[in-house]
Amino acid sequence: MSTAAAANWCYATVAPRARSSTISASLGTPAPSSSSSFRPKLIRNAPVQAAPVAPALMDAAVERLKTGFEKFKTDVYDKKPDFFEPLKAGQAPKYMVFACADSRVCPSVTLGLEPGEAFTVRNIANMVPSYCKNKYAGVGSAIEYAVCALKVEVIVVIGHSRCGGIKALLSLKDGADDSFHFVEDWVRIGFPAKKKVQKECSSLSFDDQCAVLEKEAVNVSLENLKTYPFVKEGVAAGTLKLVGGHYDFVSGKFDTWEL
Repeated sequence: MSTAAAANWCYATVAPRARSSTISASLGTPAPSSSSSFRPKLIRNAPVQAAPVAPALMDAAVERLKTGFEKFKTDVYDKKPDFFEPLKAGQAPKYMVFACADSRVCPSVTLGLEPGEAFTVRNIANMVPSYCKNKYAGVGSAIEYAVCALKVEVIVVIGHSRCGGIKALLSLKDGADDSFHFVEDWVRIGFPAKKKVQKECSSLSFDDQCAVLEKEAVNVSLENLKTYPFVKEGVAAGTLKLVGGHYDFVSGKFDTWEL
């Protein structure tokens, strides 16, 4: 591999896959390997320093954001002072929305949600982990704040078609090395859904299994939500509802359900 090509890769020394691998990475130069139990591995899409972007292209990307805001300010913000003025004092959203970070599925756009309507968390494959004070505190704190402080009435978990995170989950092989630093461990949250789909839909193609898994993973997240004591209390008291959703941007469909 040429030096120029190597600049776009992260070389890592990866121990044989246990529950969590130790990864020592360097940029541009392969990490030394002196033991047969270790082997160099190329990790593509790792957060490494890529070739510099031309200044003109970078400036254009930033300018696109500025132009977008100016259009919003002129066409929306300045024309709706009565709408935006109360939001300066605080928020009182009715919904909490878990959605995928996929750039094609922005819930504010697809569901027509206005500023102040939805307290939103977006991550890979719209996963909700089960309650744990020592792990995934970012998600846990968002749920706690939404339920206990903002008093949201509905928590919606929305999956979507052709989800890369779901494909990654279904593609996981037992004992195989991880290719990313974080992605595989994160999507393993949906492992119970994967096992169910593999058991019940083994005759389907990989793509069709993914389509089923997109919804089954939402169900796992809905069940995980019930492990949070304040969510469980809200559901039992009838002040909080949990809803599953799926947005199919291929056919233009949106489905919702409750467990």
